[in-house]
Amino acid sequence: MRRKKQSAPENHERWLVSYADFITLLFAFFVVMFASSRTDKAHAKAVSEAIKKALANGALTTRISAMLARPVQKTGKGNIPLRELDKSRTEKLPERRPEPLEAAPLTTPMKVLTDNLQQEIAAGNIHLKLEARGLVIGLQTAAFFPSAGDGVAADAFPTLAKVAAVLNKVPNALRLEGHTDSIPINTSRFQSNWELSAARSIAMLRLLNQRFGVASERMAVVGYADNAAIDSNQTEKGRERNRRVDIVIVSDFGMRVEPRQAELENTGKENAGKGNITIGNITKETITKEAPTPQEAKQTKDENKN
Repeated sequence: MRRKKQSAPENHERWLVSYADFITLLFAFFVVMFASSRTDKAHAKAVSEAIKKALANGALTTRISAMLARPVQKTGKGNIPLRELDKSRTEKLPERRPEPLEAAPLTTPMKVLTDNLQQEIAAGNIHLKLEARGLVIGLQTAAFFPSAGDGVAADAFPTLAKVAAVLNKVPNALRLEGHTDSIPINTSRFQSNWELSAARSIAMLRLLNQRFGVASERMAVVGYADNAAIDSNQTEKGRERNRRVDIVIVSDFGMRVEPRQAELENTGKENAGKGNITIGNITKETITKEAPTPQEAKQTKDENKN
């Protein structure tokens, strides 16, 4: 009797082949990930070192400040892109300005001026006085200006050159203060003592800046008219002393109450072409006046005589 051929039993472990392939691929994947992570760490370390060097040298400070200062869009969806900021507001970012210089002691300028201006002081044309607000160089107008005029006399230039030489050696702020006596003035050029005192201060500022090189940003002009008299206006001698232009080398104490240098520069840019004249406690903008013509000077002299 023939036996029946038995079929081979079914293999239920074929899944191991697919599983082994999967494990092999998974192993290869993690090997690649591990290698990539090692490369990223090295790259990140290099980037970190580069950023540290850049920050230490200050190369990225300005750029980072600009990025952090970018305004938010009106839609509320984040900061304005940097390329748009460069077109619209990069030029408006505030510039870094140097810190203002500290005031120099005034005892040395006082001694130098006293030695160099002995003749002028003896003649009564210049008075020196050291006050808490600074060193006051009083210029009597009779020796520096014509009667009822604001043009600086040419024969006073050598004396002013000595003063300017000292002014250029100190970094202190300067105030040019114009003063008059109490006798009213009303000419075609000056309707009041306010205008005359301010105009003489401006004329002195121009001369110091244009002829002797004193920096204009250091100087301020003040007109007091007859409100800061140093002598009685009841006598001719007293009125003569009151008619003066004071150049004040502001002390460290006085500079604390002066406007900040950055504010003055910003104001100067906004009011380019105009002059700021302080009259007492009132400040007004005036267009810089030109020097009087010979006819105007003659008319002013005739009116003053009358």
